[in-house]
Amino acid sequence: MEKSLVSVLVLIVAVTHTLAKDTTTKDGKKDTNEATNTKIKLPQTLSRGWGDYLIWTQTYEEALHKAKTNNKPIMIIHHLEDCPHSHALKKVFSESKEIQKLAEKFVLLNLIYETTDKHLSPDGQYVPRILFVDPSLTVRADITGRYSNRLYAYEPTDIQLLYSNMQKALKLLKTEL
Repeated sequence: MEKSLVSVLVLIVAVTHTLAKDTTTKDGKKDTNEATNTKIKLPQTLSRGWGDYLIWTQTYEEALHKAKTNNKPIMIIHHLEDCPHSHALKKVFSESKEIQKLAEKFVLLNLIYETTDKHLSPDGQYVPRILFVDPSLTVRADITGRYSNRLYAYEPTDIQLLYSNMQKALKLLKTEL
């Protein structure tokens, strides 16, 4: 009987201590919202962090179908989850309001695996790599980045070039089709 009474008393003290825990913020105010004390992890979306408010397709085949039916170009981003270059580009891409706004005019697909379509790796398989495909399902090999050995590679400092290439893909859509 005495052991169970001590156990209950220890439990009450532990619960009381947890509930009475001081949760003051940096500015000295009490924080009563428990959600702000822990970082909320959102479920993984098709954006994979490249633009959570954009509409992304799940597969290359779905992107091709949407491009053809909606007469929009496709922007395909090849990247890897554990690649520091991909992470750096993703951060700049997702934080750029201009890129995010312009991206709404594309059928978007980001791939963390290589496709079997050889047209999507015209100069090799590397990441990050961004290619454009027009609604006639032609890979736009003429829209390239600034590197001669990796034509479709972009770095965070190339974000203005990427924006310009996105505009070019949209302009070609209007003039060629």
